[in-house]
Amino acid sequence: MSLSVDPRGAIHLESGPETFWSTTNIGEALPGVTTPLGWSVWMPAIDIGVRDSFFRMGAISKAETGKVPDKVEERVGGLFYGRACLNVNFLCAMGCRLPGTSPDAIASALLGHVPEELKGKNTYGRLPFVAAKMPKALVGIRKDVIARATPTKQWRLDWLAKMDSLDLDGAKAALDDSRKKFCEMIIVQAGGVFIGVQSVHDQLSALIAKADLDPVTAAALVGGQGSHAETDIIYDLWKLGHGEMELDEFIAEHGYHGPFAGEISSTVWREDPTPIISLAKQYEALPDDQHPARQAAERTKAREEAEQILLSKLPAYARPGAKLVLKLAVSRIPLRGVAKAAYLQSLDVVRASGRRLGTLLTEQGVLNEPDDAFYLTDAELLGAMPADPKKVVAERRLQRQEFQRHNIPTHFNGTPEPFEITGPEADPADTPLSGIGASGGVVEGVVRVVHDPTFIDIEPGEVLVCVTTDPSWASVMLIASALVVDIGGLLSHAAVVAREIGVPCVVGTANGTKVLHDGDKVRVDGSAGVVEILSRA
Repeated sequence: MSLSVDPRGAIHLESGPETFWSTTNIGEALPGVTTPLGWSVWMPAIDIGVRDSFFRMGAISKAETGKVPDKVEERVGGLFYGRACLNVNFLCAMGCRLPGTSPDAIASALLGHVPEELKGKNTYGRLPFVAAKMPKALVGIRKDVIARATPTKQWRLDWLAKMDSLDLDGAKAALDDSRKKFCEMIIVQAGGVFIGVQSVHDQLSALIAKADLDPVTAAALVGGQGSHAETDIIYDLWKLGHGEMELDEFIAEHGYHGPFAGEISSTVWREDPTPIISLAKQYEALPDDQHPARQAAERTKAREEAEQILLSKLPAYARPGAKLVLKLAVSRIPLRGVAKAAYLQSLDVVRASGRRLGTLLTEQGVLNEPDDAFYLTDAELLGAMPADPKKVVAERRLQRQEFQRHNIPTHFNGTPEPFEITGPEADPADTPLSGIGASGGVVEGVVRVVHDPTFIDIEPGEVLVCVTTDPSWASVMLIASALVVDIGGLLSHAAVVAREIGVPCVVGTANGTKVLHDGDKVRVDGSAGVVEILSRA
């Protein structure tokens, strides 16, 4: 496979108008405006990883894998004004080629919005290949993800243990190894999502619709599925807060998480554990009935009861197949978090090696400061540096700062029109916000709008309102009463974790962070996908 990228470090592309793009889902993984080094690592991994999963299911040929297409419109991932997007046309095309699902199911579950004109119809040109390859892929996906992802944990710790002693060649070797490992783990993640999770999610949704379940029972079915990688953060934070785990042990286990961890120039918990220390104190004050293990047992019991209700509403001939789907849901849906943890672990070594290279190059006078390394691409750091690195870094830093003052629409055709980022609406309407009901339940609470996810100012019981989430948000979900997210779909990170820990959640509101203010009182209906404003601060 080829890991080559645009050597100019461009963080803005141009697309033809026929391609529909979305920042949903990938905006969780790679938030904000990326750096040139970040995109040079992410860009090939997205295309190679996603295409590999559809090749394994027979939807595309071998010739269509292993490289990034030259044309932007043919790529799975795009970058506009520094913000990462997914090609909705591609995802819908894959949905059309796979039997047993609707053409827009893949894109809808991940992105939450698909234009009618892209939904298309099922095609059968690849059906012989799908019939030959997909059963094997489905059967082996859980074993494959766990076997390939598990060693990454120790691999990361081994590299970090020696990072500060590496010379320039050693740091380059670490960067090269970690960018390749990251690409491999994105392949694992894409397989887990598209082969393992997506197919089961579609079948489970179809069963819920067929049985005509009420919202409460339906919500119980998609939660209580056991341990997820993200919920392990919650368990260990409880231990940390109650003196059952040391901080160093927690950081070794979860230190690759942190605010905007998908952007490699960010600062994660192993570099600054302040958010964890603060959260641990809040966990210490929680009553015993909020112990995550106790709550998990209650949700598992609720799921098992919901399964019996579903089976009772189906005809006898449909129950054996339904039982298989229910069993697969418990074993497959957590795969999303397993592989995501692995790619974040590998990305953390990219981060560490980038900072090590930056430190060494600063000592040599090549760069002005260590973080300047993030404004060079992996090809530049590993091979030929620009003629004047300091000038190139300064130009790219200014460009990124300009992009950070603007945003782009969540969904758009072609190249988007950026708009200047402004504060909350001066005189917002009190009409209810609507989105996707991602995790059931109705609660009333006080709003806390979170733009900087260090979680220092969050109080227990607040309704957290944010643009998007990443795995580090699992740490604060247990003390929140509800979650409202501007961007997301039913398989986005916020939705999956909220269902598992039983927190009402509405995703895809588009403008919740603009309309709601700190201190507003709201009622969140996680089943209906509605946020009602009860009173203003």
